[in-house]
Amino acid sequence: MAKMRGGPGAGNNNGPGHKGGGPGQAGGEGGGEQTRRRDRPAQAAREPRSKLYAEDVVKINRCAKVVKGGKRFSFAAFVVLGDSKTKVGFGKGKAKEVASSIDKAVRDGEKEVKAYPIVNGTIPHEVEGRFGSSKVRLIPASDGTGVIAGRSVRAVLQKAGVHNVLTKAYGNHNPVNLIRATIDALSQLRTKEQYEQLRGVQL
Repeated sequence: MAKMRGGPGAGNNNGPGHKGGGPGQAGGEGGGEQTRRRDRPAQAAREPRSKLYAEDVVKINRCAKVVKGGKRFSFAAFVVLGDSKTKVGFGKGKAKEVASSIDKAVRDGEKEVKAYPIVNGTIPHEVEGRFGSSKVRLIPASDGTGVIAGRSVRAVLQKAGVHNVLTKAYGNHNPVNLIRATIDALSQLRTKEQYEQLRGVQL
């Protein structure tokens, strides 16, 4: 009886033919999963909340308050807005939901949007801005250089319409401090005509 159980017929069930079916089945399951992934609808792009300016959410902070029943979460959003034509601003908002915090940040940023002197896609001269322990240096660049900067500084410069510039950040690299330092640097920019008018001379 033992020989009959371990005979050729029983061995074929566990033989190469049976093993060959294993990977095929696994591959079929994997293929089905890939097909399901392809059939998933693509996520729709988030609609802009500002009707006047393009926006870029730089950072979202989550704050947890411990209460008797557990934790209460709130979110703080930091948004950069601009028209890519010399105007740029920065806003922040805090709410119990991410979407509401972004809405508040956009409304706050629209009030702070200002125009800065941008000449031929770059800044008119080298400048350095500070905020807290963060320092950002902006250096004019020739065409084709691009915006050489980190994410926070790049967001401000691109929304202001700067296409060619070199940057260097010193000190604290907190994104919010870098944004404020960059805006401080932009506020110090003056064109040649503005300097001529201020000094009363021909340059």
